[in-house]
Amino acid sequence: MKFGPVPVGESAGTILAHSQRLADRVLRKGHRITEADAAALASSGLAEVTVARLTEEDVHEDAAAAALAERVGGPGIRVDKADTGRANLYAERDGLVTVDAAAVNALNAVDPALTLATLAAYRRVAVGRMVGTVKVIPFAVRRASLDAALSHVTRPILSVTPWSLKRVATLSTMLPTLKDSVIDKTIRTFDGRLADTGAGIVRDERVAHEAAPLAKALADSLKDAEMAVVFGASAVVDEDDVIPEAIARAGGRVERFGMPVDPGNLLVLGEIDGKPVIGAPGCARSPKENGFDWVLDRLLAGIAVTGEEIAGMGVGGLLMETAARPHPRRGKGRAGKTAAVVLAAGRSSRMGSNKLVAEVAGQPMVRRVAEAALASRADVVVVVTGHEPERVEAALEGLDVTYAHNPHYADGLSTSLRAGLSAVPEDVEAALILLGDMPLVTAEDCNKVLAGLSEPDTLVAIATANGARGNPVAWSRRLFPELKATEGDAGGRALLSRYADNVTMVEIGRAGALDADTPDALSEVRSAAGGVAAES
Repeated sequence: MKFGPVPVGESAGTILAHSQRLADRVLRKGHRITEADAAALASSGLAEVTVARLTEEDVHEDAAAAALAERVGGPGIRVDKADTGRANLYAERDGLVTVDAAAVNALNAVDPALTLATLAAYRRVAVGRMVGTVKVIPFAVRRASLDAALSHVTRPILSVTPWSLKRVATLSTMLPTLKDSVIDKTIRTFDGRLADTGAGIVRDERVAHEAAPLAKALADSLKDAEMAVVFGASAVVDEDDVIPEAIARAGGRVERFGMPVDPGNLLVLGEIDGKPVIGAPGCARSPKENGFDWVLDRLLAGIAVTGEEIAGMGVGGLLMETAARPHPRRGKGRAGKTAAVVLAAGRSSRMGSNKLVAEVAGQPMVRRVAEAALASRADVVVVVTGHEPERVEAALEGLDVTYAHNPHYADGLSTSLRAGLSAVPEDVEAALILLGDMPLVTAEDCNKVLAGLSEPDTLVAIATANGARGNPVAWSRRLFPELKATEGDAGGRALLSRYADNVTMVEIGRAGALDADTPDALSEVRSAAGGVAAES
């Protein structure tokens, strides 16, 4: 292919390299120029135009893309008509994408002009989902390159394997500490996992967490089912634990105990009379993706899973590294010292002057906030300064607080969070973040919010006023690294959706949630302060 500028009068039959706007239309990039087009280009004042001229050794981008896509696509794949050098491949049925990764890599190594991109192997897809795309980058590719690429595709390398197993048995082992409601929720979650596959639970049993009764239940359930899933009351910690032993007692064998996917490490895979049995890890009680899904989906599609294949799942196997996941056999770690961090670095741009030193009921408002923090159960109080630090420190004279100056305060609230959390002692397990312009917050409000962290699975406790979210907010140390990584004025808001399941709301009432960031708001706060003082 020859690429470059030619006189407009010689451009007929070539391929336009860049879009050109005419008086009545636009000629798009990749358009094959006709005699009429050439005349129109000349009439528009163009003397030359950049084009691509194909030779006998070249294959047009669409023809090349179509040929390659047809060779790549296998069972369950529909190839769309090629256009602008691209041919998309779509699922013709529900199922699991299978990909020959080595063949894809070999094809993509032939010539940078020829590319194939696919979904990750073993992803669930529904009819109509795009699963791959062939793109020829230039307007044409050398015939030799196309032939070489096709030679690497001796058989289809992208297909959709349909769901095949339909009947699944679930067995839940029981211990006195395990509530029936937990098992009920687990089975509902598992049933949801099956919903897209056409499979269903044909037998659901609850048995003692002992090898003998579980072995009998497994043998009985597999008379009707094609696969069994065991949800243990206690995690499997050894290859001779209850679930592996039960599989052996039922005449089966264990293919693999443990997998390099997290969450999902404590999975057991076995078989009884040729039928798969999964000892589900504890994370399988959650609907979030984990290693259990990787094995379950393949088995439901009739794809055998070996211990060697599980051993190869480590790359990409770190599915979720978040503060919500405690280390094994450790608690949440919330007991211990707490800190209060008062953010007092802002410029008060909406107030017109430094609001933090404005008086409320005879005291600078930032002092009222700091005193509330000091009177709470927080073990240490850190005040973050930035704009006019001398005035803020003067307003807090005599108080037992630690200062953390933020020279980057103009870059947003996140910089003050970073400065404050960095000044918190290492043995502090939680930090209460307070705004310096909320002078009606009380020590009792602070304690209520800090106490919210004691709720099960809570990493964030947020003060609410009549149900509306506000401040202060208490954060577990487990989230400190992510809080420090936030940018701009969003503060920790971006984390709240990520950890929605780990947030507790704490009602503190309207007065404590009032902030004074405008002259009108300051007047309202001063008025409310008079009412608070009168009540006290």
